[in-house]
Amino acid sequence: MHKNKLSWHRPLLRLSVCAALGMASAAAHADRFGVQIGGGVSNRDFKKADLGLVWDPNLTWWEIGGFHFTLLGEGHVAYWHSTLDYATNPDIWEFGVTPMLRFVKGSGYFRPFIEIGVGVRLLSHARITPFFTTSTAFQFSDVVGVGMIFGEKQSYQAGFRYQHLSNAGIKDPNPGINFSQLYLQYNF
Repeated sequence: MHKNKLSWHRPLLRLSVCAALGMASAAAHADRFGVQIGGGVSNRDFKKADLGLVWDPNLTWWEIGGFHFTLLGEGHVAYWHSTLDYATNPDIWEFGVTPMLRFVKGSGYFRPFIEIGVGVRLLSHARITPFFTTSTAFQFSDVVGVGMIFGEKQSYQAGFRYQHLSNAGIKDPNPGINFSQLYLQYNF
């Protein structure tokens, strides 16, 4: 009796494993990855260079007039530099991840989009000048932007982003810092 009960478990387990591997394989073929480089300036006399890795799992929904929503994942490493003479830490490193929600044109050689995202960042230093500190190395990153995907295989992307970093009131003071950035991306 015990052997009979287990006999249907093994084929079901094998079927489940095969289905999971098949879905993972299909998902891997649908995914696209990209490398992003960017640069910008802040409202606090910082210049920023940014390197990002982008994952597009090809999640699309809610088509409206030839446009649809999609979700992307981004990981970033950025370097800030201040030319202020009195900067305590003129060189800051920023590390973080951001899920991005994008409203993008579904087809065509040129595909414009608008995007928004909220992520987390870790800064190498919280104190920037004797008069300016972010209080915590842990920061939240709010991003809004516009851009264009283009090319025969949709391999290129260019855009503009506005980024606000602050600790969301975890600790005072919480002055925040804003960056205006341009970026280029190559999708594989």
